[in-house]
Amino acid sequence: MIPNVLSVVCPPVSQSLPQAVTESARQVAFQALRQISKGAFADVALDRVLHQDIPPIDRRLITELTYGTLRRQRSLDARIDALASKPAHQQPADLRLILQLGLYQIHHLDQIPDSAAVNTTVELAKQNGFPGLSGFVNGLLRQSVRQKDEEIPVPQNASESQIIGIRHSFPDWIVEVWRSQFSLEDTALLCQWMNKTPSIDLRVNLSKTTFESALNAFTNAGIEAQTLPHVPAAIRLPHGVGSIQRLPGFIEGHWIVQDSSAQLVSYLLDPQPGETIIDACAAPGGKTLHIAELMQNQGTIHALDRTASRLKKLTQNRDRLGFTNIQPHTLDSATDATFVNQCDRLLIDAPCSGLGTLNRHADARWRQSPESVTELVALQQAILHNSAQWVKPGGVMVYATCTLHPEENERQIERFWRIMGNGRSMTGS
Repeated sequence: MIPNVLSVVCPPVSQSLPQAVTESARQVAFQALRQISKGAFADVALDRVLHQDIPPIDRRLITELTYGTLRRQRSLDARIDALASKPAHQQPADLRLILQLGLYQIHHLDQIPDSAAVNTTVELAKQNGFPGLSGFVNGLLRQSVRQKDEEIPVPQNASESQIIGIRHSFPDWIVEVWRSQFSLEDTALLCQWMNKTPSIDLRVNLSKTTFESALNAFTNAGIEAQTLPHVPAAIRLPHGVGSIQRLPGFIEGHWIVQDSSAQLVSYLLDPQPGETIIDACAAPGGKTLHIAELMQNQGTIHALDRTASRLKKLTQNRDRLGFTNIQPHTLDSATDATFVNQCDRLLIDAPCSGLGTLNRHADARWRQSPESVTELVALQQAILHNSAQWVKPGGVMVYATCTLHPEENERQIERFWRIMGNGRSMTGS
């Protein structure tokens, strides 16, 4: 155990950082993590700190440090618990973040030398109010370097779910939800996958360009672009390609950022030119825009959201991509009766816990809870029951989520079927 006392003095490792990446990148990541710890959303906090004039190499490191440290909080805290005399939750809040940043580099960023991770973290502590504890920080990190090949320690009486939760950095309740659906081994693999830095998926706007032209534009720019055979218009880019707005084809509206799995939903809806479509939970609009493209910009799409500000990005992308058949409406799909028997097809891309996209939303695992899921299930049920009346007889309704929680998926539809299926003729698959 390394005590949190000023008498501990271990000289820092002398090797410096090998390239232009400097302590300032760690400082910016630390500031982002501070904002997140005080309640800011991760993407919002990162956008705030990246508004500065920061070189691309540092921007990539800042993003990786912020999101990676946030994802791995629980496992990093477990390492602090094992090495310090005070557990992580009893450390000063800022010192805890600084230690997490250092440990993340040591255990998860192979491209950063251990000596550089230790040195820069010690400097970070000195610069942020802990000069007297720099020896403690140095000693703890150097000890962690020596134990680098050892498994993350867990309590002797930890359950299987707790072991997975600690070692892969997930709340126990999420692990238990997944274990109710998958084997222990598959649950651990799922956790591993959710901790990977995600790639960037794009959907080519085939109303403005061809798939081949969009793909060639990335190749010509020296960007490694991958096709996805199971998703017709999808292109996958590696993470770290820089600003989305500066990529070839963005200004021209040749593509939009959209996860490949989300692209499949619009194909399932199968909208036809000339139809009336309602997207009940439209913002920020990725699926709405895809529907417009599949309709060849013919017919009408009513894009609904109860928050006007959330429709702003949809409207911006609608104009950038050149669609004219999308009509945004600020209303509540859980209660509004405006569109009774008016649409041929209805998409409910329901608000959900997002347990299927935790790799893309680093803070979501810590923001959701069993209680918030209960609230979401009630909201989903209200939206389902109210908006079902908008569909014309013989019409199509698609309910979609991005979660891996049976209460929000299979059981939600089973409940809907029992209640609504008694009053209307329905078929499903």
